Amino acid sequence: MASDDDDDPVVEEIDVYLAKSLADKLFLFQYPVRPSTMNYDDINHLAAKIKPKQQRVELEMTVNTMSPNYCRSKGEQIALNVDGTTYEETNTYSGKMMDKQTFTSIQATTNTSRYAAAVFRKGELHVTPLAGILQMRPSFSYLDKADNKTREREAANEGGDSSQDEAEEEAKAITVRFARPESEQARQRRIQSYEFLQKKQAEEPWVHLQYHSVKDGRSEHERQYLFCQSVDASQNSELVKTPKEYLTMLMPPLSEEKVVKPVGPSNVLSMAQLRTLPLGDQVKTLMKNVKVMPFANLMGLLASGTDYTAVMRCIQQVALLVQGNWVVKSDVLYPKNTCSPHSGVPAEVLCRGRDFVMWRFTLERSVMRKEITSIIKLPPEDVKDFLEHVAAPRVNRGWEFLLPTDVDFIKKHPDVAHRQQMLWLGIQSKLEKVFNFSKDDFMPKNCLQPGAYWLSVHVSGDQRLKMAQDRVQENRSSLQKDLETRRVGSGVHVKQEPDSVREDEPMDTSPVPNGSVNGYPSTSLPGFDHSNGNGDSVANMASPELQDFVTKTFRKHFVLTLNELKRLFNLHLASMPAGRSVFHSVSDHMLQDAVLLMRCRQIMVPFPAHTTASRDEQKVFGLWESGEDFDKHRRILFELFSKNYKVRRSAVHARLSQEFGDVPKADIDRVLNECCCSHGGMWYLKGTLQS
Repeated sequence: MASDDDDDPVVEEIDVYLAKSLADKLFLFQYPVRPSTMNYDDINHLAAKIKPKQQRVELEMTVNTMSPNYCRSKGEQIALNVDGTTYEETNTYSGKMMDKQTFTSIQATTNTSRYAAAVFRKGELHVTPLAGILQMRPSFSYLDKADNKTREREAANEGGDSSQDEAEEEAKAITVRFARPESEQARQRRIQSYEFLQKKQAEEPWVHLQYHSVKDGRSEHERQYLFCQSVDASQNSELVKTPKEYLTMLMPPLSEEKVVKPVGPSNVLSMAQLRTLPLGDQVKTLMKNVKVMPFANLMGLLASGTDYTAVMRCIQQVALLVQGNWVVKSDVLYPKNTCSPHSGVPAEVLCRGRDFVMWRFTLERSVMRKEITSIIKLPPEDVKDFLEHVAAPRVNRGWEFLLPTDVDFIKKHPDVAHRQQMLWLGIQSKLEKVFNFSKDDFMPKNCLQPGAYWLSVHVSGDQRLKMAQDRVQENRSSLQKDLETRRVGSGVHVKQEPDSVREDEPMDTSPVPNGSVNGYPSTSLPGFDHSNGNGDSVANMASPELQDFVTKTFRKHFVLTLNELKRLFNLHLASMPAGRSVFHSVSDHMLQDAVLLMRCRQIMVPFPAHTTASRDEQKVFGLWESGEDFDKHRRILFELFSKNYKVRRSAVHARLSQEFGDVPKADIDRVLNECCCSHGGMWYLKGTLQS
């Protein structure tokens, strides 16, 4: 021991003092985007402000516009984009040039208890705890201002181009509603929400500061507070310890480390936190958040190596099998003694209503919301919640189950599927007593019990498509001859489509409760020929009544997508007296053929690659020939849209002027209003603008 001490002698003893004058006010500023040799000490600081509670700081500094590295043209362009050409007191750059930049802070760490600033003087080390460590980075908020200015200018120009004065809004009756008392649980959720936290942060006012440079007299005065004002040992008790206390500070007893968790909504759990829970709680938490999930996806979310059988056991405790997918149980979502956040309906009533919705999805792919509401008699907000958990709205088909039927899971686990089917039979018997209905009221003809249709043998979509293509091929030659004969006879040029379009077009094979697809009789009905809809020639396909409907519709709307045309046709059918319909077995292809025969053409709009438009929404048809001189204006417009998904008004004006010379503004307004709709300064063909 003695020899060790001799080899490691004490070189110097330094007194350490704890300075407290700036303990709650001292911040360390870091500039990570610049090296330490290039500091901002000599740069003129124009303004400074702080939000003390949030520890947010903003600094405005000048930019050396006389530097050879400064691009004056770029600086002038940025100032022009941000402030425009007019001078206002609120302008960001008063000198018509980007002559300043703003730095904003982010917290480098939320826990600064281990950090301090130290000053060494005359053999004494004076230490001051840090209140915060902030990283100052350049702010690019001026780019947002420039974008807003651009949008405002485009909106103003667009508004000025329109020759139609906006009609004054009619007076409408409004419904006054009073908010119900907020429950404690709802209040806690609201307080912990991201929106509430952002609002609270915005409420804290900025405190404006005066900046003093490093060499300023005031700065020198403030630096004196970094030294301990009293060197009396009795007043520095934090650093005067007995050997035992000092040893305890160096080697504290083992204790559970307290982790500072980020503030977030109470219903959000990270995957790292999730995997610290027992397996049953992991499965329950995932199902409560996702609502509906295939078993394969559930296994992918759990840690690798998780026991397959254990997960299967856990999932059956918190979820029910619907179409081969697992849907969280109602009593898990709505525990006992809780109520609806929308209407205050008790949890027991909500569970019965949601069980009815889930039971309906064990029978068929789609349900109608109005029918559900009429039976379970719950407020529309609650019914919508039930459906949004497990389904998505579809045009003319109600609410369709969110996921495709997981046939693989049913085939691999027939025992689980059978057990779940028995559970659904028990739930069905309870629902029949509560809602006073018979299962025969909802059972499809080809389904005898819950879950039977997704437990039966399935014909794949590829097989159905192959069968349909074979039938089409058999009738192709005769159909083509009839179609050519009719085209020649009518004297109308009809757009030629590739033969492969119809063969490769996907077919909607999901069962619909009313036995129809898109409002037309199902192709599974007796006597229906897949080749053309009813086995007749093309001439019979476009009946006079159908031709009359297409002609009147396009003379009114000028441009329609196939999806919108089908919707209008369904409305037309619904408006006809019962039993007097002259339309029989009108398929999508018959409707398209009728459109092409009645002097309309398909416009090949180049939709963007990431479009959400369905196949029917991407088929756009326009009135090509109506017998008016104005037809040529529409054709030029259609030509523009065959090259661009969206166009500017100026481009339409330029193209029409190039073709016809000086075109009146009224003609441009007419062709755009007849065929297009406007959004964000751009024009889109009707029906092609995605929400």
